[in-house]
Amino acid sequence: MSLHLTESAAGKILGLLEQQDNDALHLRIFVSGGGCSGFQYGFAFDEEVKADDTVLETQGVKLLVDAMSLDLIKDAEVDYQSSLEGESFVIRNPNAASTCGCGKSFTPSETSDGCANAGY
Repeated sequence: MSLHLTESAAGKILGLLEQQDNDALHLRIFVSGGGCSGFQYGFAFDEEVKADDTVLETQGVKLLVDAMSLDLIKDAEVDYQSSLEGESFVIRNPNAASTCGCGKSFTPSETSDGCANAGY
């Protein structure tokens, strides 16, 4: 399983980490219940690598993803985009059956192992 970062996303993440002035920080990408489509994406800086985390290193960025979240976003692409509406991270998720208009939340496809295993 993997998660893909675009050059734009990697550059933005590295820039944000540099501003934090803490070499122990990594970017955690997670999925939580909520949002207008059922699940929502989240991003946070974290120093702690938890027991169920997968650590992915790509383009100089270390990402932390918990097991449930990884099932829901496996093979997704994380991009960073600027538009007239603002700047934001965008996840293109092949495991999503549908997404909301803003792209911040999604409904997993019926074939996604994560939703079935999450007990929702």
